[in-house]
Amino acid sequence: MAMESGDIERLIKDSIPDAVVTIEDLRGDGDHYAALVVSQEFSGKSRVQQHQMVYKALKGRMGDTLHALALQTAVPE
Repeated sequence: MAMESGDIERLIKDSIPDAVVTIEDLRGDGDHYAALVVSQEFSGKSRVQQHQMVYKALKGRMGDTLHALALQTAVPE
């Protein structure tokens, strides 16, 4: 089962409303994506905590509907 990049972005923005999300389909198969998520909500949080916030936003789809996600997170400059 593949997942559309728009669905990934929507799930993240639903959970982290101020997020600026950039998604790239790495193989064109809907299973392997790279994502950059920038949010003020990440301020003061460790990289692990930031990634946990994004994975939580994906509501259990990681490893199921979404096979692979190369994730980068950042706080706006």
